[in-house]
Amino acid sequence: MSVRATSVISVLVVDDEQLARDEIAFLFKDFPEFEILSFGSNGLEAIELIEKLEPDVVFLDVQMPGLDGIGVVKRLQEKDIPLPYFVFATAFDTYAVEAFRLEAADYLLKPIDKGRLGQTLERIRRLSEERGRATPVKAPAVVGGTAAAAAPEVRSKIVVKAGNRHLIVDASDLVYATIEDGLITVVTTTVEGESNYRTIEELQSALDPGMFWRVHRSYLVNINRIREVIPWFKSSFQLKMDDKKGTEIPVSRVQTRRLRELFRL
Repeated sequence: MSVRATSVISVLVVDDEQLARDEIAFLFKDFPEFEILSFGSNGLEAIELIEKLEPDVVFLDVQMPGLDGIGVVKRLQEKDIPLPYFVFATAFDTYAVEAFRLEAADYLLKPIDKGRLGQTLERIRRLSEERGRATPVKAPAVVGGTAAAAAPEVRSKIVVKAGNRHLIVDASDLVYATIEDGLITVVTTTVEGESNYRTIEELQSALDPGMFWRVHRSYLVNINRIREVIPWFKSSFQLKMDDKKGTEIPVSRVQTRRLRELFRL
């Protein structure tokens, strides 16, 4: 969740009718602690926006072209990624049982009543606070510090494939790793190349968990190689890394709370 001095809960609204999107946007003006990030008009666009923006809550119509709202939730559940809270907003009550079977946070009938919306948002706020309290936050590690609490078989060396060479580098020199189209690229203080791990999760499990942090589903960073924290779009942040290019890496909204805790922002 995105956290300011006062918590701000990010929202995505997906509905194939422009009037419905406008109505929800109008109602949200009276709830400043909730921030609408973007709007979508169909199920496939919903999946794309959820994966890109990582909102805290999604207001989702049921009947939409391409892929309906129920299908959106099911497809995202199959991806095994952190999911937002879903609130179904529809003119039909026939989908309520299925919606709650998918653990929807609420089910609203159109036209949406402002008082009823307020109850839903209050429930979302409480759930978000409980989720935030349940997320453990680790203090930033110091290079060379004790490894007593580290996971077993933590590697101090990693292999970087650069051209036809397989280079052995200190894990502490790894600045960040990223994955795209199934290929993991690792960037160290001296070289850039490919990793022999198949997934970011596998690479992360081999490294010191106190030093390496999954800030985004596509990025793993060395906490001690963060040069700068940059405020970015819609209360989010980017990290400027200590590599030759000064690469800027996005922090997912679900990791923003930990970022603030780590650096007392």
